[in-house]
Amino acid sequence: MAWIIVGLGNPGEEYEDTRHNCGRMALDYFAKDMKFGDWKEEKAAKAHVASGMVGKVATILVAPDTFMNKSGAAVPKFVKSQKAAERMVVIYDDLDLPLGTMKLSFDRGSGGHRGLESIMSAVKTKKFTRIRIGIASATPSGKIRKPSGEKEVVDFILTKFKPAEEAKLKPIFKKVSEALQAIVVEGPQIAMNKFN
Repeated sequence: MAWIIVGLGNPGEEYEDTRHNCGRMALDYFAKDMKFGDWKEEKAAKAHVASGMVGKVATILVAPDTFMNKSGAAVPKFVKSQKAAERMVVIYDDLDLPLGTMKLSFDRGSGGHRGLESIMSAVKTKKFTRIRIGIASATPSGKIRKPSGEKEVVDFILTKFKPAEEAKLKPIFKKVSEALQAIVVEGPQIAMNKFN
């Protein structure tokens, strides 16, 4: 059974390189890193899809073409049961982690992330692996500075990364790519021990 890796973001040029799209950006980095083929549009799944092998394991990458809060619509075509969801990884942005960090988890809540809520509702389980990529600003001592209020949060997550911030993302995308390879080849538990 193939592994399904979903990278969350919003479709369309105006959302490219925004904080809310870093799940999708990390997925794209992984596709290039692993030399997967071109992205193909799957109209029925409302997604762009690429596939290839990670080690000896078939892997399908899914970039939903829906807006973030409807991300789950892209998943049922690839994840047909709760058992199958255990072989799914969802990559997304996290406002509770500072920029330049990432965290792996399994079977957790959504933390209020609407894209993740949409996926949990589509697959009817929380039992899948997540890779959360930090997007929050931090003080020099490492304390997170989060925007407060819904409008401020929305404005923040929909702004594009500044060049200095993009420089911090490159090594994180590399680390996400290594973590994904470990998840697929060695399993989520070993990957969590290595990368958290």
